[in-house]
Order: sequence, then C-alpha cells, then structure tokens
Amino acid sequence: MKIIDAKVIVCSPGRNFVTLKIVTDEGVYGIGDATLNGREKSVVSYLRDYVVPALIGKDPHRIEDIWQFFYRGAYWRRGPVGMTALAAVDVALWDIKGKVAGLPLYQLLGGRSRDRIMTYTHANGQCMASTLEAVGQAVEAGYKAVRVQSGIPGMASTYGVAKDGHKYEPADADLPSESVWSTEKYLNFMPELFDAVRSKYGFDVHLLHDVHHRLTPIEAARLGKELEPFKLFWLEDCVPAENQESFRLIREHTTTPLAVGEVFNSVHDCRELIQNQYIDYIRSTIAHAGGITQVRRIADFAALFNVRTGFHGATDLSPVCMGAALHFDYWVPNFGIQEHMPHSKEMESVFTFDYTFDKGFFTPGEAPGHGVDIDEKLASKYPYKRAALPVNRLEDGTLWNW
Repeated sequence: MKIIDAKVIVCSPGRNFVTLKIVTDEGVYGIGDATLNGREKSVVSYLRDYVVPALIGKDPHRIEDIWQFFYRGAYWRRGPVGMTALAAVDVALWDIKGKVAGLPLYQLLGGRSRDRIMTYTHANGQCMASTLEAVGQAVEAGYKAVRVQSGIPGMASTYGVAKDGHKYEPADADLPSESVWSTEKYLNFMPELFDAVRSKYGFDVHLLHDVHHRLTPIEAARLGKELEPFKLFWLEDCVPAENQESFRLIREHTTTPLAVGEVFNSVHDCRELIQNQYIDYIRSTIAHAGGITQVRRIADFAALFNVRTGFHGATDLSPVCMGAALHFDYWVPNFGIQEHMPHSKEMESVFTFDYTFDKGFFTPGEAPGHGVDIDEKLASKYPYKRAALPVNRLEDGTLWNW
C-alpha cells in the first residue's frame, strides 16, 4: 500500500477548520485535523508546500517512521505550526490503519479502559446571576462537571463570556480585538463566585475554572488557596507555562488541583511539570501535540507520576480531533476528563461521526478508524474567513496575556 495523494481542505462552517485527507493506492483514505485557531493558513502552507509532497509514495502503515521523518527530518522542530501539521498526518494514518484492520482506533491502542467518557461543559454568564443560571442548566442537562466563567464587576468583558446571548467564540474579528484586564478585580471576585455556586448547587457537581494564563505565580497561588474551600476539580492555565518552574511556587501554596497544556506541542513542554508533580492534569491535544503517536508518549510518561489527561475540546478543534480524542480517552489508563463544547449544527453538517453523547458522557463508535469523515462538496460551500483571537491590555494600557 502506498500514499498516492494528500489534500488540504479548508472550510469555515461557522468557524475555520483545516482537514488533511491522505489517499492510498487501494482507495482507503484517512483524515486528520490540522486546525490552529487564528493561524490556520500557516498550517495550510506548511502542509501543502512541505509535508504533502514528501508523503507521496510512502507506506501509510509505517506510522512511527513517518512521524520520525517529519519530526527529526525538520531541522526546525516543534512549534505549533509544524506539530499541528504532523498531528494531522499522524491521525490520518491511524485512521487508515484502523480501516484496513477493520477495527475502531481504540482497539488498535490496546482496547478500552472504561465504559464511558466523562466530559465537562462550559457555564458562562455576564454576571453572577446569569452564571449561576448557566451552571443550573448544565446540571439539569446531566453534566457531572462544569467549567464556570463569569463576567467580572467593573470590567467590560472577559475570557469565556459571550456577548448578546451568542455562544462564546473568541476569534471574533478580522484583526485582533482588544480587551481590558484587571487582575485585582478578578481575584477579588472569584472566591465570591465559587462560594455562590457551591451554596446553590452543593458539592456533588465537579467545578472547573480557566484562568487563561493571566496571573503571575504568586497571584495564582493566592487564588488557588482562596478557592480551596470550594474543592475545584481543577484550576486551569493559571500562569503562562514557558517557565515550567513557575508551577513549583503555586504547588507549594495550594492543594487546588492544577491543569495546563492545551498550547503545548511536545513532551518537552511539560516534562518538568509532570516529573516534579507540579500539575495534576495534562491537557495537550492530539491536534497540536504531534498526533496520537506523541500524545500517547506524553500520557504514558504522565501516568508514572499520577498525572491524568484532560484534553482540550473547544470548538476550535473539529469533530475529526474530537473523534480521535475520544478513542484515545476510551483507551488511556490515566484518563481524567474530556472537555466538551458542542459544535453547531452548521459545523456538524460538514462532518459525519459515529461517537455519541448522553447526559455528560461520550462513547466512541465502532466504525473502523476514528469514525469521522468530511463532506468535501459541502465544505467547499463555506470558504475561509480570517478570524483573529483577541489581545489583552491592563487598565493602564500595558499589553498582557490573553
């Protein structure tokens, strides 16, 4: 079996997606998600100009060798663009292997380790009252875990909160919009918010919160300590993780579980975090961290230190990534939780998938491969539209982490 074609499909059914389709001489094909939110065309160029020409003629069954070829063979290793492109290749090849074997992807990994996959959803509100209402709606829908984000008194907007009743979509403008951030207002409000949520809904529901890289280590330590009475499932991305040692200070001051990693591209981004047990959940995604081949290594390494997985699963990843992630979740022994932001009907019309969702839990399907496909004809009706992620400034105008 040989690869005879590989095409990059770009479409925007409500938001931009990049999909790689690899075709073999026996008519079997596989697809992978190559979407890099806000920088989609960078990966398109990398794939079309450098990766696809080198794929032609290769044996698709040699997944490990092909992975090493594009990782070791690229002198400029790692980084979000190259690793997202490599992830798309890797997932598409695993899809092909599953189809040839007649087995769902999780069986190729070693079979399932659980019966169903717990997810968390987002409960967002512009104020405390609307946030409490959103949490209640998630609980009524059957979710056992809810990520809570709220507008902050005295701030016009903040991460995770939609405007005008629309679903939250951060990539909201052709060029980056600008938000204003106040660490002081945020830190003062968060304990009040989670006190109100626990007072209303008790401790039977898991609560999560995403800081989105906006604090310094000592600020994050203060927040984690003040949130301890409310027993969060995790506190996510509380500081930028370029300096992995930052998490040591946070860990020394709080027992609130810590999660990080959706922007990581390889095991090297989280090696110190894991081996020093500074974190409890690793969130590296299949689409951005080199595919199943690399994320499996991250998960196996994490298991040695009692760190569990918690895959990013926002709508900036297509159903292709979700399908592959769910098969991985089904298998991985140190599974923690799976993020779930439902795709719109418009988005789902372009993709077909056989995974199912019921009252807060996913189950992957039994179709060979990862079970997700794309309707290329329909995808062509949704042309790419540039959409940038925002930037953040402090109240004095200083550029800050978004």
